[in-house]
Amino acid sequence: MLEAKNLTKKYGSYTALNKLNLTIQEGEIFALLGQNGAGKTTTINLFLGFLEPTEGSATINGVSVAEYPQEIKKYLAYIPETVMIYPNLTGIENLQYFSSLAGFDYSKKELADLLSRAGLQSQAFEQRLSGYSKGMRQKVGIAIAIAKKAKVLLLDEPTSGLDPKASNEFSEILKKLAAQGTAILMATHDIFRAKEVATRIGIMKEGNLQSVINAGDISANELEALYLKTV
Repeated sequence: MLEAKNLTKKYGSYTALNKLNLTIQEGEIFALLGQNGAGKTTTINLFLGFLEPTEGSATINGVSVAEYPQEIKKYLAYIPETVMIYPNLTGIENLQYFSSLAGFDYSKKELADLLSRAGLQSQAFEQRLSGYSKGMRQKVGIAIAIAKKAKVLLLDEPTSGLDPKASNEFSEILKKLAAQGTAILMATHDIFRAKEVATRIGIMKEGNLQSVINAGDISANELEALYLKTV
């Protein structure tokens, strides 16, 4: 579903991402670990089409991101560290608006069901987002992804600032989406959350993908030791 071939991004003499080669299959959760400036967000932004690659290519479902930036949008959903949705609208109104932009026309009952599937409590459906916690806003973002029937989900530091309960709930939702075939690429600093939720984990340093590990083959403590040794 996602593929990078020699994907490179340079700013003058500075290389933000260096010849990344990566494939992510349906139903897989791939977590990118690394310090600030390691290339995680650059990778996400290249797959989103927010940046043009200096060299190489990024494809989603076999479609070139650089050549068909509008077409790839129908396959993916994006949840940044801070979900940018309208604070003066309710949860259900935000979901209705963003799903309609993607060409879907859901009934109010269907919208409520989508929010429930994303883990949002029913009493929050009609509340304005200005009163939502970060975890609640993330769930609306997940509901939008489900409503769009996104095959690919891109996440940039999705659990940053969440309390342990909200972070665990978010991880469980990601696992359910993956079980339904969604391909997920997640940039994170959270070593233990990556170990818990990911299928594979990549460690980045200075724009290079240094290691790729099957999450089931390593303990959280071993992953932390490898991470610290790498960065």
